[in-house]
Amino acid sequence: MVTANRIRLTGLLPRSPRLARASLLVAVVALAPPAPQAPLPHEPAALAQALSSTSTQLRAEIARWTPKSAAPPEDVVLYALYQQRAYRLLGSDDSLARRTLPRLGRDLRAVSRDILAAHRELYHLTPPLPARAIKVGPAAPAATLLGDYREAERRFQVPWSVLAAVNFVESKFGKLRSASAAGAQGPMQFMPATWRRYGLGGDVDDPHDAILGAANYLHTSGAPGHIGRALHAYNPSTSYVDAVLRYARLIRADRAFFYELYNWQVFVKTPSGDRRVTGPGLP
Repeated sequence: MVTANRIRLTGLLPRSPRLARASLLVAVVALAPPAPQAPLPHEPAALAQALSSTSTQLRAEIARWTPKSAAPPEDVVLYALYQQRAYRLLGSDDSLARRTLPRLGRDLRAVSRDILAAHRELYHLTPPLPARAIKVGPAAPAATLLGDYREAERRFQVPWSVLAAVNFVESKFGKLRSASAAGAQGPMQFMPATWRRYGLGGDVDDPHDAILGAANYLHTSGAPGHIGRALHAYNPSTSYVDAVLRYARLIRADRAFFYELYNWQVFVKTPSGDRRVTGPGLP
């Protein structure tokens, strides 16, 4: 009865078995956190409703997550993973994205467009990694990272949202521990020579030291007055700069978005396809 009512209220009363299955997926998401491998709707209306419902539930769970120095609750992790998987599906199918995004509410539609644009830009920049080269680990507590960004902002005037965006783009906040194909290391991905010059004598693998080193480098390269130029020095790609600035704007506009991204998992591009290497439900 609850499922049928939810389907009618969302305007998704099915007229075919395929739409019925998609509508039931939306109802399940609305009732409980989806399992790590829960199927995603592929119909635009159902996918839009699932993304909207998941994002709303995720925000509610983030608000209940206290203190932020503690590990995120399971519900936060599961909703964030489902949200991330929905965005990855949209990012891999331009036609589906074009038909789905107009069905979202105005605010979520604007956020989603930035997320998908950034995802596509970064995906094309990222070379495949051999599976044997992938190393992962837990991120530092969210509250600790936020304190590190704030400290670096006070010291070097680089906006904390930009540092958080770089940390997310480079290593998913330190979850991805592998060196890059070019040899960059640590949660902020420094080349060894650059770290020796700007790392302030710290440990490139330590999140606090790496964030301060990144702020030092960005400040020397023109931030905060010329943040785009500074980011281009960090990674000489206009696509990289645009992606980082998109994430930074979203984080600056709403701190809850930082906590959403913090709970996204690591998907890596390998020669045999994309692979999730962190989070629940893995062998």
